[in-house]
Amino acid sequence: MSSAVHRLTGSAQFSLAIRTGRRAGSGTLVLHLARTDSGGPPRFGFVVSRAVGNAVARNRVKRRLRELVRARLEELPTGSVLVVRALPPSGAASYAELRSDLARCLTRVIR
Repeated sequence: MSSAVHRLTGSAQFSLAIRTGRRAGSGTLVLHLARTDSGGPPRFGFVVSRAVGNAVARNRVKRRLRELVRARLEELPTGSVLVVRALPPSGAASYAELRSDLARCLTRVIR
């Protein structure tokens, strides 16, 4: 489980990243990264709509993405806010596909 200091909890935190952040997309994901001046730890959250699939598929996608982001947390700038939006093809994507799409998108939004 990810630490509570790294979780986005309110809609205001999600909308901050979506409105003011950089965006990069792939076939399965869209990432939004906003840099803040808070100086705190990087925070992240996920948006997985019903278009991805039923509850089982959505939760599987969220679990996979949570683990993938947790493994790359040290790459995120201090105080940043990352929102990962899963697109409908992510429900059928393998773990390796999600990992490569996330890596590609992260390098684009961080630079």
